[in-house]
Amino acid sequence: MNILEVKNLRIWDSSTGNMIIHNSSFNLKQGSCLAIVGESGSGKSVTCRSIMKLNKASIHQSGDILFKGENLNNLPEKEMRKKRGKNICMILQNGMSAFDPSCVIGVHLKETLVEHFGRGNKEVEGKMKNAMQSVMLENPIEILNKYPHQLSGGMLQRIMIALALVLEPDIIIADEPTTALDTISQFEVIEQFIKLRERIGCSMIYISHDLGVVRKIADEVLVMRNGEIIERGSIGSIFTNAQHEYTKYLVSTKLRLNNNFKKIMGRSYIAES
Repeated sequence: MNILEVKNLRIWDSSTGNMIIHNSSFNLKQGSCLAIVGESGSGKSVTCRSIMKLNKASIHQSGDILFKGENLNNLPEKEMRKKRGKNICMILQNGMSAFDPSCVIGVHLKETLVEHFGRGNKEVEGKMKNAMQSVMLENPIEILNKYPHQLSGGMLQRIMIALALVLEPDIIIADEPTTALDTISQFEVIEQFIKLRERIGCSMIYISHDLGVVRKIADEVLVMRNGEIIERGSIGSIFTNAQHEYTKYLVSTKLRLNNNFKKIMGRSYIAES
């Protein structure tokens, strides 16, 4: 069963007239992870922001975005605000941009939780602290009293994952959530995303240019280029039987990088021995 159906999505910049997304259609199955891959500027992020209706005012869109059969494109902003977070949660690539820099982290989280659960809900506040600890954030009270700039990118990403654990959304959209992180933090955050899916059974759209991450986390893949979907399929078919030349290029480039890394590590090991 599809929890999300995007039909004939077109996105354009009204200030320039430029078409950004030409005519995209895709589905997200209940409980599955759909990866959207492609180089920078291919239209991955603007597509996913259109689902949340979070593109800037000059960016217009048409088509149908059906969430559980309800067309999000027809909803007024007030109704759409109720969907964001509790039904569809978006985790951005730069944790710093997700939080108000003038407030401590706790203020942002409390405002979000009040929006969806009401005021004075001590049980929810307790769940938030437990969720933070479950994603390797020790001393949650201390963290809640810090400003965003006082925390690392990896910590900010884990805070957003902890918030998603409490909100238990139907869909999580992760927009290149590990791009700004170091290698160790990337690995830790990816592991947390996998555990997040297991815990709450949500569906996920994962945007990335890293095919290694995609292979680890996704069930199906869309490949985008210049605002169009050029190929789609299961993880297995994309990696072993890609049809489009661009997809073949992406896969072969990833394989070459992996092989070079193994050769370098092998030489380092021999040299050290």
